[in-house]
Amino acid sequence: VQLVESGGGSVQSGGSLRLSCAASEYPYSRSCMGWFRQAPGKEREGVAQIDNDGSTRYADSVKGRFTISKDNAKNTLYLQMNSLQPEDTAMYYCAAPVFFASCSPQNLLPASRFPYWGRGTQVTVSS
Repeated sequence: VQLVESGGGSVQSGGSLRLSCAASEYPYSRSCMGWFRQAPGKEREGVAQIDNDGSTRYADSVKGRFTISKDNAKNTLYLQMNSLQPEDTAMYYCAAPVFFASCSPQNLLPASRFPYWGRGTQVTVSS
């Protein structure tokens, strides 16, 4: 399984970025997929997850600003991030659970449920 993120960068507060995650050797369309982030000195936290039926879940801190989506034909996961704030600064990771696993019905699955990870892409938001 390979997950490769792209799209990170440096933006000013209020700006936007779109992250992408290309997946290979993985049943992308039939499994939960997620985005996590980790800021220096902090634990990795879930940001957004999308289930095989397209249903989505978000961390409270990003609701209304971030949108997770996927293109099954391209085996690519996206995270559109709008109204970025300095507190969004972190390394962002794409993650996948075991094959064919579903997301939690309501909450974000913890990082421990995701054995497959990309290397991350850095997002830096300046005030």
